[in-house]
Amino acid sequence: MRFTAISWNLFHGRDFPPDPSLFTWRSRLLGIEARGKTHVQVNRDLVDEFAEVLAGARWDVALLQECPPRFGAPLAEACGAEGHRVLTSRNSMSGLRAALARLNPDLIASAEGGSNLTLVRRAGALGAIVDEREVAIHLGAPERRAMSFVRTSSGVCVANLHATSDQPALATEDVLKAAQTCIGWAGDSSLLFGGDLNLRPGEDPGVFDVLRERFGLTGSTAPGAIDHLLSRGLKVAESSAAWPAERRELRRGELALRLSDHAPVEASFETGRTNAMRAGMR
Repeated sequence: MRFTAISWNLFHGRDFPPDPSLFTWRSRLLGIEARGKTHVQVNRDLVDEFAEVLAGARWDVALLQECPPRFGAPLAEACGAEGHRVLTSRNSMSGLRAALARLNPDLIASAEGGSNLTLVRRAGALGAIVDEREVAIHLGAPERRAMSFVRTSSGVCVANLHATSDQPALATEDVLKAAQTCIGWAGDSSLLFGGDLNLRPGEDPGVFDVLRERFGLTGSTAPGAIDHLLSRGLKVAESSAAWPAERRELRRGELALRLSDHAPVEASFETGRTNAMRAGMR
């Protein structure tokens, strides 16, 4: 069995053009588009645009981070997928936050609240979600971090994490704690462990050495990357690689709308039938 996975940090449902001059206070405060030579910067709800890009891509499982909680149901529906959503931080008074984000997403930004969302396509190779779990990986300052875990009917398990940002020591603790937890939950089954780990193999190689030697998790994306799809018990058919920028762009007349400040990372894997047998035995 072969399947394709992507991991994408959605930047709280916002766009991110390559021209920094398009980020103006006029746009941020008044919600007025800023138009450049090649790209546009908008300040409005983009759930339909993210749904369009995700629904149009070929994947079996998607690991999404910094996903506005209100995006969960529409993204799953657009992609023909089952979803497992785990709330992360800043989710008190969620109704008010969501209303403000619909009016002015750039102004409220990450204060809308976040989640990790795992989508498994119903018609995909992995089958249905047969078990789902979550765990708080980090509590307290700087903010709460949590991991989503699902087991599919194929027997493949998937763990989705967004580790602490800008603090490698805390990110390392998050990643190793998450790895130990999901390895325990997966048991002998094949495991895909990914997300925005906020660790670069070229700067923090020791963490990836531990993941490989202690947990059997391999397959980092690139020396300077922070988004990764690691696996255990799976054959890598196509190594993790970031999408080119144009794959996450939509045309708006003559200009391009680029979604998120992260490029999705994609990889393909192969597994045998033993995973399905294990799933049936549980």
